[in-house]
Amino acid sequence: MRPLRKLALLEGVAQGKLEGMQSVRDHYSKLLGPVYAWSAGGVDAALARGAGELDVLGLSPRKNAQAVDLGAGFGMHSIPLAQRGFSVLAVDTSPELLRELTAQAAKLPVQTIEADILSFRKHFEGTAEVILCMGDTLTHLSTLDQVESLFGEAATALDGNGIFVLTFRDYTPALLAERRFIPVRSDADRILTCFLEYDDSHVTVHDLLHERDGAQWKLNVSSYRKLRLAREWVSRALEGRGFRVTQEAGLSGMVRFIARLV
Repeated sequence: MRPLRKLALLEGVAQGKLEGMQSVRDHYSKLLGPVYAWSAGGVDAALARGAGELDVLGLSPRKNAQAVDLGAGFGMHSIPLAQRGFSVLAVDTSPELLRELTAQAAKLPVQTIEADILSFRKHFEGTAEVILCMGDTLTHLSTLDQVESLFGEAATALDGNGIFVLTFRDYTPALLAERRFIPVRSDADRILTCFLEYDDSHVTVHDLLHERDGAQWKLNVSSYRKLRLAREWVSRALEGRGFRVTQEAGLSGMVRFIARLV
C-alpha cells in the first residue's frame, strides 16, 4: 500500500471518518465472518494446519473423549479433534462460521453452540479431556477479570488428567509507524489489511477489506478491540487457578500455553 494511501486511512480513523468500533460479534457479522476462512488460506489449508497442531500436542482420546473448542470458528481444530475420536462442543459467537463448521463436519461428532465462550459451562455437563481456546480468541475478552474467570471455568470443567491449550497474540510490544499496517491476504479480487492502534490495555484492530465489484473496488471497514495480554500475566493467572503451565511458540507468531491441573 502506498504511503499516501496509508496516511489517508490513518487520518480517516483519527478523524472518525471511518465506521465506528464494533463488538467482536458485530465485527465478524459485518466484515470478518464471510471472509474468515479465505483469510486463513482456505478451509482445507486451515484444517491441515489445525490437524498438524494437534499432532504436535499429541492429543488423542483417553476415557470419556469429551473436548471443548472455545472460539471454534469454522472448525480449524474442532474437525480434526472429531476425526481423532473426540466428541466436540464447538462454541463461537458467529452464526455464519458455525454454519460453515456444521457443513464441514458432516456426520462427525461435533455439537455447535452460538454463545459467548465465558458461558460454555451452561452448555457442557461432566468433564472434558481437552479444552482448546486457539487462534487469537482469548484477546477477544474485554477485561483481565474475564480472562481469569475463563481460566477458572476451564479448571472446573477438566478431568484430573485433562489439558487446557490456548494461544494468543502478544500485543504488549506496540508496533510503531508503518508497521501498524499489516497485510493479511490478497488475491485478484480481494485485499484484507489491518491497522492497529494501541492504548494502555487494548489494541484497536481496524480491518480494511477491499473487494472487486466489476471494474470498481468496494471498501468495507470495521474496528474492534482486543486485550493486550502479557505472557507473564497469563502464566501467573493460570497458575493461580491450579494449572502447571508450559509455554512455547504457536502458529503465525502466536504464543501457545499448555496447562494441566496440578
